[in-house]
Amino acid sequence: MSRKLPLAEGETSRTACARGLLRTGVDERTGELLSAAALAERVVWCVSLVSGMVSALTVERWNTADVDTLAAGEDAGGRKLPSNAWMALRRLGWTVAPPEGVKVNDRIVRMAQEQAGRALRSAKWRADLTAGVLTTWPGDPARRTADEWDAVREAVPGGQFLPSSVIKSRTRQTASFNAKNGRMPVDVFELEPAPRTARMLLLSACDGQQATIERADEPGRALLRLQLPTRPDPASYKDWTWVACPISLPPTIPAGAVLHLPTLRIHRDRGRADLAYTHAVPKTSRTGHTIALGVDWGLNTLLSAGAARLHDDGQITALGSGGQFRAAGVLAKQHRLRRLSEHLHAKTDRYQRLTGGDKQHSLTAKHTVLSDEIRHVCDRRSHLNDALAWAAARWTVDQAITASATVIHVEDLRSMEARGMGRTVNTRLSQQVRGQIVDHMRHLAAEAGIAVVTVPARNTSKHCPQCLTPLRHRKAPDRPTAPGWKWALCPATGGRATATMAPGGVSPHAA
Repeated sequence: MSRKLPLAEGETSRTACARGLLRTGVDERTGELLSAAALAERVVWCVSLVSGMVSALTVERWNTADVDTLAAGEDAGGRKLPSNAWMALRRLGWTVAPPEGVKVNDRIVRMAQEQAGRALRSAKWRADLTAGVLTTWPGDPARRTADEWDAVREAVPGGQFLPSSVIKSRTRQTASFNAKNGRMPVDVFELEPAPRTARMLLLSACDGQQATIERADEPGRALLRLQLPTRPDPASYKDWTWVACPISLPPTIPAGAVLHLPTLRIHRDRGRADLAYTHAVPKTSRTGHTIALGVDWGLNTLLSAGAARLHDDGQITALGSGGQFRAAGVLAKQHRLRRLSEHLHAKTDRYQRLTGGDKQHSLTAKHTVLSDEIRHVCDRRSHLNDALAWAAARWTVDQAITASATVIHVEDLRSMEARGMGRTVNTRLSQQVRGQIVDHMRHLAAEAGIAVVTVPARNTSKHCPQCLTPLRHRKAPDRPTAPGWKWALCPATGGRATATMAPGGVSPHAA
């Protein structure tokens, strides 16, 4: 199958990922039909070999000198390092080997080096962030002054565009280390241990000697062939066999998309494949937009959106009355699950203190049951958040497509801290999945060639959307002297009240 994607005028390539399931496989040496459990077991054996080498290599190179060397992009001879992590590690001479007595081919080692190299490359950003926080340590870690904020943003690469919550969380982590050890950490490698190794197989680091994937003759099907061990400790190449795994492609993968080797992982004793594919999508434009969709955040009304047109004379007119994405029921359920989770955690901690780790205690069985229930509730909360994020993003993109908008403007509230609005409202704002919604929004908008632009939240609720006069925010329209954030009064229009959508958000008329 050709890996070259044909593109028409006005199109560009885009790589995305979809989930697949390994239901069965065929051992090509013996012709044995492998069940889902037997296939997952073989994948687990291979994953264990790879993850062991990844852990050893990551721990060995988890220091400032090695991470800086890898991030510099040059080897000892001044040559540029390859973009593939496994090739870069080999250029630097960072090798790894399987346990003694275990035989693996070179492609298995490649996967381990690729995964370890990606982890080490990602550590560079955290190392620079921690170094910037340490060099500009504030007088009061709980409350930086304006000058201290400017200093830390100047010391961190890209700090001017970094959410303040990221800097604050790193500051709290450093302060906790200082309180525990009586001194400041030297760098992030002392502050954090080596990251845990994800149990997966990065087949993208391999070639046809380890794995191949091709579309089947039947539409919506693909065939993945890869080498897997027949025992947990293969002693020779005879203990490795080719296994053919038919995969049903999700309907989100277009028929003309180019398939890439997936990433395999085990989830709940089932083999799963993260199928990467490349397909053609319309190009997005940076300039020249005449119709835009503005999106604002809320509480029960999670999103409010309105379209506007820019005319040749510079005048902006609204298109229609806009729309609202209401998720009061889902958010209420999310709030109930959060309270249930807190209650279960409190009971579990109480049982833990009473049992003292004694497995023979009469409360140990109840503690186990509650621990399982906590995991179940956490899964429900995670699935609910994911479904809500996808639904909100899909609704927003559909609004843009209906209005023929070529750009979506959404308020950037990643660093918003919910405080000063009551215990209930603060908690509900903190639980919103705004980051997930924006990420999913970008993913879906790219399918239609629509650009997504995040707008800084500062001063977006300060001025009247009609006359740009500074607003007076009040608690209610009939209480003009009570400060608050729910309503805004415009002095230039005779004190007419406008309902604001969310703390730090713009009014619905400005959307």
